[in-house]
Amino acid sequence: MFDFGIIPPAMFLGMVVFMLYGFPVAFSLAAVGLFFGIIGIVTGHFSEAFVHNLPLRFFGILSNDLLLAIPFFTFMGAVLERCGLAEDLLEGTGKLFGGIPGGLAYAVILVGAVLGAITGTVAASVITMGVISLPIMLRYGYSPRLATGVIAASGTITQVIPPSLVLVVLADQLGRSVGDMYLGAIGPSILQVTIFVLFILVMSVIRPKSMPPLPKEVRGDFNWALLAKVLMGMVPSIVLIFLVLGTIFMGLATPTEAGALGVVGAMALAALNRRLTWPLIREAMTSTTHITSMVVMILIGSTCFSLVFQGMDGSRWIEHMLSGIPGGPVGFLIFVNIFIFVLAFFLDFFEIAFIVIPMLAPVASSLGIDLIWFGVLICVNMQTSFMHPPFGFALFYLRSIAGKEVKTSDIYMGALPWVGMQLILVAIVIFWPQSVTYWLDRGPKVDPNTIKIEVPGFGGQLGLPPVGGGNGSPQIPGLTLPPLNGLPGTTPAPGK
Repeated sequence: MFDFGIIPPAMFLGMVVFMLYGFPVAFSLAAVGLFFGIIGIVTGHFSEAFVHNLPLRFFGILSNDLLLAIPFFTFMGAVLERCGLAEDLLEGTGKLFGGIPGGLAYAVILVGAVLGAITGTVAASVITMGVISLPIMLRYGYSPRLATGVIAASGTITQVIPPSLVLVVLADQLGRSVGDMYLGAIGPSILQVTIFVLFILVMSVIRPKSMPPLPKEVRGDFNWALLAKVLMGMVPSIVLIFLVLGTIFMGLATPTEAGALGVVGAMALAALNRRLTWPLIREAMTSTTHITSMVVMILIGSTCFSLVFQGMDGSRWIEHMLSGIPGGPVGFLIFVNIFIFVLAFFLDFFEIAFIVIPMLAPVASSLGIDLIWFGVLICVNMQTSFMHPPFGFALFYLRSIAGKEVKTSDIYMGALPWVGMQLILVAIVIFWPQSVTYWLDRGPKVDPNTIKIEVPGFGGQLGLPPVGGGNGSPQIPGLTLPPLNGLPGTTPAPGK
């Protein structure tokens, strides 16, 4: 039995109290960390040498090239939110599907998925589609609960569909490749869209009056010209998606470089729509500055907290508690997802990623859980932080743009079925890990034992002996080689 003392649980409880009080998260974390650090130094439980590492950690945050992807993707989404792309897609897709019950709902889901793949931000998707489609859906007889629910849910798909900001942050916190996180999220993204579409299909059969087709004089007759218009409207989006994601998957660009290319592409699309103006750029830059500043400040505060927490053996305390949960890895994943689902009532996804994930990742790794699978699973769960009452941001966004004829109770009640569908996806990913790892397993495999390395001065090729050691590095006397787990195409050791 380990004796970790009272300080780690007291730190955790202090953090929770500050959160519930409503004090800003970044300053709460820093204050709790520094306060308990001083207590630990005075009582001899904490070495002041740990505190000397704080400036280095701050510099590491500010010089992290990966985190540059956040302002790039945020700016790209802010520009696309205002360039008219969503209006064109929704108009054409709505007319294409408008002749069938639930046609507008199908259009919102599909356009939401496309916008999620090119903007990466929930606010842009929910507000844009709410402004455009909500008045039309209500005007032609859609149930307010169904209309608001489908708009909010289609916006939160952005959380899972690459290039999601959540995946970038989780990759950084888990120490994994953003490209692998994006590949792992492909399967759950497709499953989530499919679940939403099937729900609309079932509801259109059970309750067709809650989602009637558009009148013929509004949608017009189906013709190939309309289909061609919709497809041509998607071509710029497809090009931009390839520009951002294709270059990452093909290894041609890092996520940061791909984000920069995405910004150029977004500005080009805005120019094609004749909406690239200085006010638009200024608004996008202001939004990007606010979000990026918030992320950096939360990171700095969480660094203060985690440094002291680890110095007090808090990570070992968490690992000791969670590794004994009945059910092994599956039991751990079920507990963690229930825990994060509850936290999401009070914290947003940045706060959860920076505070909770560093505590849980070592436990997941020790249980042999693939951290890409773990990260994508957490990302799927954190969709609900935007949807469930009373603090779901997607619901706030909808309330801000919906008319007085839409009751707040309708927005909240309309969100509940979609939260249930998001939790269904969480269960699928827990019990079917191949939904994440399938895309990761498509790459070439390399057996480290068959690798030959040319080493000058050793008289030719060296056949590496079987991989040994805990880090997957070959053991050759007098020769230090990097861990093979980090080489492209190799299969990582369990939990690495």
